[in-house]
Amino acid sequence: MRYLDPKADLTFKRVFGEHPDLVISLLNALLPIKEGEEILSVEYLPSEMVPENPLRKNSIVDVRCRDQQGRQYIVEMQMIWSPEFMQRVLFNSAKAYVRQLKGGEQYELLEPVYSLNLVNEVFEPELKEYYHYYQLVHVLHTERVIDGLHLVFVELPKFTPHTFTEKRMQALWLRFLTEIQTNTRQAPQDLLADPQIRKALSIVEESAYTDEQLLGYDKFWDVISVEKTLFYSANRRGIKQGLAQGLAQGIEQGLAQGREQGLAQGREEGREQEKIHIAQKMKALGMDTKTIEQVSGLTAEQIEQL
Repeated sequence: MRYLDPKADLTFKRVFGEHPDLVISLLNALLPIKEGEEILSVEYLPSEMVPENPLRKNSIVDVRCRDQQGRQYIVEMQMIWSPEFMQRVLFNSAKAYVRQLKGGEQYELLEPVYSLNLVNEVFEPELKEYYHYYQLVHVLHTERVIDGLHLVFVELPKFTPHTFTEKRMQALWLRFLTEIQTNTRQAPQDLLADPQIRKALSIVEESAYTDEQLLGYDKFWDVISVEKTLFYSANRRGIKQGLAQGLAQGIEQGLAQGREQGLAQGREEGREQEKIHIAQKMKALGMDTKTIEQVSGLTAEQIEQL
């Protein structure tokens, strides 16, 4: 048996975009849903934010759905991190929030929007946590929250099953997303032991896809590989250009400082030579040392050495 990587466009959509029970399990496991308010049922909404070309936005917007309370959920699988991704997530979440109301409807009808973003790269290297939850909070009194938008980002590469303190299903779903990869032939027994994870594993078996679908799967990874190459090459070029520009500016500043220091030093040496020249002439005329000191500015010791 051979599995496909569940993070790919084809497989992720198949698992979470076609099986309500699985996306419910994923959302309940990974989102900050209060006890007693768990998601019980969902209806899928049109995934209007899905880009036709992965090169355009480097992401897969796989799932939009609404639960029994009217709360909305957006799930994205982000293969390549870019600085503007957070702003795009905020924009999409805000758009989904605003679109709930029709003209003349009351604001109290608005329900929260949750955005779950699974990121296949590390974007917060200075933080040890892999789970990042953002809300609108009071700066000084963080317990004061404006409910409405809930943004969750998960750095998949940081997750390790040996250090988790999360809920059991959270760990199992993250293991499913990180341990099952292209050419995986044997799934871990503890993943197979859970009915929902076992169902998800059966969905990503290679035998469940046609040859045409498998070609699309391979093409997806080729596109991601090219995108990564272009993205990181651009980053490296930007760094090199920044270093070269900084070096050139540093050299220019150094030269300017050197010229200024040289001129200042030259002027100082010229003044010293003028003092010596004056003192020598006065000494040749037989003038006393005290007078030469007062006129030239040299010390008695310096005058004696002339």
